[in-house]
Amino acid sequence: MTQTMLNAVVKDTIVTAAKVSAPILIVVLVLGLVISILQATTQIQEQTLTFVPKLIAAAVVGIFLGSWMLETIMSFTNRIFDLISKVVT
Repeated sequence: MTQTMLNAVVKDTIVTAAKVSAPILIVVLVLGLVISILQATTQIQEQTLTFVPKLIAAAVVGIFLGSWMLETIMSFTNRIFDLISKVVT
């Protein structure tokens, strides 16, 4: 395995991880920001008010985009296995 191939694998890994995790992270980040602004304006400092909605939002995004995430990870895995078979032979 050459340095170029290794760099390509590492880049593909990082891009795939970012693609798969980005929808959940973005939704939870935006929701957390909205909730924190709401808490600051109303001066409600309840800890479960921040945790439960973010947990529910992450679950909803996971339900709706789970098949796409699985397809993306399977595609990445197939590319890695193809690369392994080319290196071994």
